[in-house]
Formats: sequence, C-alpha cells, structure tokens
Amino acid sequence: MSAPVISREQAFANARRVLDEARFRRDRDRAAGRLDPAAELVLRRIEREQRAQAAGPRRAAA
Repeated sequence: MSAPVISREQAFANARRVLDEARFRRDRDRAAGRLDPAAELVLRRIEREQRAQAAGPRRAAA
C-alpha cells in the first residue's frame, strides 16, 4: 500500500475544477439553445430560489 496520497486541498481543487468545467459546458449549451426544455425549467426554478434566498427574508410593512 504505497500508493500516493492526495491531500484534502488537492482533492477539493480537483473536484472544483471538474465542477466548473461541467457548469461551463452547461452554460454554453444553454446559451446556444441546446439544453433540454425540462432541464431549462429546472434551472430557472433553481435560479429563482437562489435569488429569493440572496434577497433575504422580507419584512412586512408596519
């Protein structure tokens, strides 16, 4: 068992790189209109939820 060990930081960097590449391909296909309509609807729902979370809780007017 003398296999090289990848550090935690390197493992996270590798995973982030792969995820970023996948997102880039998805965004490129989406911009070109090659994304499945069902997937487009899911992405729009997720983006709407993320915008709502970023806006924070809304307070009622007094």
